[in-house]
Amino acid sequence: MLRLIDQGWRLVADDQVMVSAEAGSLRAAPPAALHGMLEVRGLGILRDLPVAAPAVLRLVARLVPRAEIPRLPEPEAWTAAGITLPVIRLDAFAASAAALLRLALLAALGRARLEAGAFTESQFTGPQGA
Repeated sequence: MLRLIDQGWRLVADDQVMVSAEAGSLRAAPPAALHGMLEVRGLGILRDLPVAAPAVLRLVARLVPRAEIPRLPEPEAWTAAGITLPVIRLDAFAASAAALLRLALLAALGRARLEAGAFTESQFTGPQGA
């Protein structure tokens, strides 16, 4: 998460996330007591960070060991409140994790075309669109 924030992304929530369904999409927000807080290993707990919440969920990233990430993954999906999102498997400790997440999000938003793998346009058509 820290690498993404360093690249200009904004925090939604750390450790605990409240997910709700609204107008055909899932939204994520931090609990009020944790709003704007981020725990950074080796530094401590930061407060009053800019927050992009509530945020519409477009993609689910499952944090798994590298050994559980196939070179060409089969499509996966996650469903909550009747809303289905594409899933990617991500090794959070890989140097490429932030770049992979950014590319997967572009594909989930329809801004990049994923020909095969974790999900494609023909395998996933969510209510969120591009």
